[in-house]
Amino acid sequence: MRLMGVGLRKPKDTRLGVDFAGTVEAVGKNVTQFKPGDEVFGGRGGAFAEYVCPRANRAVALKPANITFEQAASVNIAGITALQGLRDKGKLRSGQKVLINGASGGVGTFAVQIAKFFGANVTGVCSTRNVDMVKSLGADQVIDYTKEDFAKGSERYDVILDNVPNHSLSEIRRILTPTGKYVMIGGGGPNDNRWIGPFGRVIYTLLLSPFVSQQMGMMLADANQKDLTILADLMQSGKVKPVIDRTYRLDQVAEAMRYLEQGHARGKVVITVAQD
Repeated sequence: MRLMGVGLRKPKDTRLGVDFAGTVEAVGKNVTQFKPGDEVFGGRGGAFAEYVCPRANRAVALKPANITFEQAASVNIAGITALQGLRDKGKLRSGQKVLINGASGGVGTFAVQIAKFFGANVTGVCSTRNVDMVKSLGADQVIDYTKEDFAKGSERYDVILDNVPNHSLSEIRRILTPTGKYVMIGGGGPNDNRWIGPFGRVIYTLLLSPFVSQQMGMMLADANQKDLTILADLMQSGKVKPVIDRTYRLDQVAEAMRYLEQGHARGKVVITVAQD
């Protein structure tokens, strides 16, 4: 996996960052949907930079006028993951019950709002300091994991969006409805398995799924222009608002990454490029 993905001995690509927002400086000769001066947001490798060069038909869309560049820069991966996890993997419908584990994080804050837009009854799981924030995003119930273990409760959920895979699959299955759907985001933590890391849980989930009535699996975001436009419309209408924890300057990327790796960010951490 290292050889195919990031490099065997050292990273193949040292340009960090994916999400971006900014003003179009120039366009290619065949580009018609964007023009210099347009405010856009999206995703492109190497986004921790003053300039990025995305393809016009890929993950880039016009930024809603009612959100800041910092907010727009936080949307691409987290917002699309939440949207696709609930809509495509979870098949979430109005009136269903959804539990979002890790409701105060980057994906979780988007997921709470998107699930409410879909008409679901939303339960968010977070720490004590984030309870009020998750409620403010629209969650119908909030479980403080420092005081209560959601896996031991009596409630059953139609969809579980798991941003923090810290419970066994047997515990998860117990609180799913018989035909419920479990969507694991990312694949778990790096210490889940000594030799294959987070892929151990992914493999176990894939092996288990065919033998149970519940649908269980993981997902990675498929960044695309169509879903970015959907998120832009939700933000324009006020249905979704990005949550920003902290911002750092471009020369503070290392500090920002160290903070993010602590695992306690509320919403998103954003890098800003100073203007002359």
